Amino acid sequence: MKESITLGRVESRLEDLSYPVSRRDAATSLDGVTVLMADGNADLGELVRNCLPAEFADAKDLYYELNNAMPIEALGEPGQSDGDA
Repeated sequence: MKESITLGRVESRLEDLSYPVSRRDAATSLDGVTVLMADGNADLGELVRNCLPAEFADAKDLYYELNNAMPIEALGEPGQSDGDA
């Protein structure tokens, strides 16, 4: 199933998984989910594959790791700092 979600909906989408979940199983479940980011789009399954832990205890754990795995440009407007807003 192909779907597109914004960054703001990622955490709620992660809550659909059963935990604990392995990185591999989470990535497979999230393949085809496109995340719309400030600097373009990315497949959520592929982003999960870029996370370091082999297993996630809950959705918050996975969400935290995803934020560490994403490029900083993905989280806001490219080239804009908090002070520029």
